[in-house]
Amino acid sequence: MSKKILLTGDRPTGKLHIGHYIGSLKTRVKLQNTGDYEPFIMVADTQALTDNARDPEKIRRSLVQVALDYLAVGLDPSKSTIFVQSQVPALFELTSYYMDLVTVARLERNPTVKSEIAQKHFDQSIPAGFLAYPVSQAADITAFKATVVPVGDDQEPMLEQTREIVRTFNRVYHTDILKEPEGYFPQKGQGRLPGLDGNAKMSKSLGNAIYLSDDAKTVQKKVMSMYTDPDHVHVEDPGKIEGNTVFTYLDVFCQDKDKVQALKDQYQKGGLGDVKIKRFLNQVLEEELAPIRERREKFAQDTDAVYDMLLAGSKRANEVANQTLAEVRHAIGVDYFAGRK
Repeated sequence: MSKKILLTGDRPTGKLHIGHYIGSLKTRVKLQNTGDYEPFIMVADTQALTDNARDPEKIRRSLVQVALDYLAVGLDPSKSTIFVQSQVPALFELTSYYMDLVTVARLERNPTVKSEIAQKHFDQSIPAGFLAYPVSQAADITAFKATVVPVGDDQEPMLEQTREIVRTFNRVYHTDILKEPEGYFPQKGQGRLPGLDGNAKMSKSLGNAIYLSDDAKTVQKKVMSMYTDPDHVHVEDPGKIEGNTVFTYLDVFCQDKDKVQALKDQYQKGGLGDVKIKRFLNQVLEEELAPIRERREKFAQDTDAVYDMLLAGSKRANEVANQTLAEVRHAIGVDYFAGRK
């Protein structure tokens, strides 16, 4: 039985945090290790430039950091093709062809794009590349004929846009070469972690994240500063579980669900202080993060090897994407000189 092709990635705009880990990275490693998938893992630097074009050094600095995070969580270049988006020219040409099949109005209706435009306060100054990045994502996915895309729940509109492009392309050019992808979503309740400050989303730009590269003291300091129940002033006061970031994290990271429930019951009745539950959460996080941190430090000792890994992965990605591009050119009819020397 042939393997399912998987495509996913991250924007290199800083180190990755535990929200990325729970939302996607952990799932990628699990699927990679089943042996049932052929994963392509992309460092999406071109997409990062859509709203960071005037600060390219930020992208350049972050490239190796994201790659180190990948290796640290267990992504294995012998099992997954880890590559850099900008180093695969076929993706740009595919994007250009697909843009002719999508209207500006449709891009503006994309809920994920609308949300991110508001978050970044673009107003009427939206970079054209940012508005069109769902088309670029469609190129990324279809270039490798990926049918499985591990994403967070908020990315379903992006996948639907890709499916629309696939259907339109295949209909217009009377072919079936492009494949419709399906999302692979995290378990309910684990798709998105709130920020340490109680903000709905953990984000690099909001500075409310625990990073995979944070040392033990930094993690502890961040945990002890986490948002809980502002009305839980005294230990004996009854506390609220809903919206309490510490318990949200315990639900996600702690394997002993009975203990978490017991802590919740005690907290709600009164008699359990925030410091105690934060110390317990810190212990739980350290069990998960310490091995990742150790592997990251080991890989960071030889960044040349990391760059070599990215180069090899990009060469492999080029081979696959170029094959799809040749098929797309043929379907459109722009392979005028095919077979000529």
